[in-house]
Amino acid sequence: MAWALVGAFLCGSFLGFMCLSVWDGLSRSVGLGSSVPGLAVEVTVPTEPLSMPKGKTAELSCRYSTSVGDNFALEWSFVQPGKPISASLPILYFTNDHLYPTGSKADRASLLHNPPTGGVATLKLTDLRPSDTGTYLCSVNNPPDFYTNGLGLINLTVLVAPSEPLCSRSGRTSVGGSVALRCSSSEGAPKPVYNWVRLGSSPTPPPGSMVQDEVSGQLILTNLSLTSSGTYRCVASNQMGSASCELDLSVTDSSEGRVAGTLIGVLLGVLLLSVTAFCLIRFQKERKKEPKETYRGSDLREDATAPGISEQASRRADFSKGLLEKSPSASMVTTKSKLSMVV
Repeated sequence: MAWALVGAFLCGSFLGFMCLSVWDGLSRSVGLGSSVPGLAVEVTVPTEPLSMPKGKTAELSCRYSTSVGDNFALEWSFVQPGKPISASLPILYFTNDHLYPTGSKADRASLLHNPPTGGVATLKLTDLRPSDTGTYLCSVNNPPDFYTNGLGLINLTVLVAPSEPLCSRSGRTSVGGSVALRCSSSEGAPKPVYNWVRLGSSPTPPPGSMVQDEVSGQLILTNLSLTSSGTYRCVASNQMGSASCELDLSVTDSSEGRVAGTLIGVLLGVLLLSVTAFCLIRFQKERKKEPKETYRGSDLREDATAPGISEQASRRADFSKGLLEKSPSASMVTTKSKLSMVV
């Protein structure tokens, strides 16, 4: 008993029961406790991977042979895809006639037979989710029966129908150009296969101008023509079902684009000239409406004549006018005088 306490102190983890069992076996083998002969531990699991649909219940079969005693311990753990066994996460363990579920799957994990003392340690996992896909480890430890393999591995794949894919497009959609149509589903196990089809009665593009990759979901169309326009559908499928998305492709003629651009440029030029003419006409009208300039008596003008000079010029003008008016009369008088003298 004292040696068991020392072993528990040295192990010091939630897996201490396994470490403690190993410690107890070692202590017995080296004579630190009573030696009890035992059988070799053998764990048997299916060699084929297990596949189950999402939402169903999976039974991961695990059988063992050993002499069940006070030191018997069973543990189930889980390894995510792509990670080493050392990164396993505990699901449940059984020791001292008690079952201890743990981890994120604790509320869905149980043993098919509890207690698992009849050679059956099958794990039952309900309401399967995509995150349950991975490797499950069935480990049996029963010191001193630890001389052979006490570990079994089972690969589980949770089958999921493809989610609705997302369709996208990139490239130049004009005559003679190339375009890539892409399709991808965020969920699906096993990985979906993608297939592009063209809808409607329009002719399918020639094989040489269409390259499709069923794994990546990409369709490449080259040497586009006006007949390449239409609706394309991508179907993602696996053994659990299928889903699809659609994409409209419109191919334009570059020459028509140039004509349209020229026409738009001409229209813009005419509009600019019209605006300019309108502004000039309005400016002229506004200028004519401006009031004439008035001057007050106190203002000085550069072209104004001094008051004295203006009066003298006015008198001279009147005098000259008077002379002009009187000159015919004088000449007539002079003429009459001359005639009288002659007579």
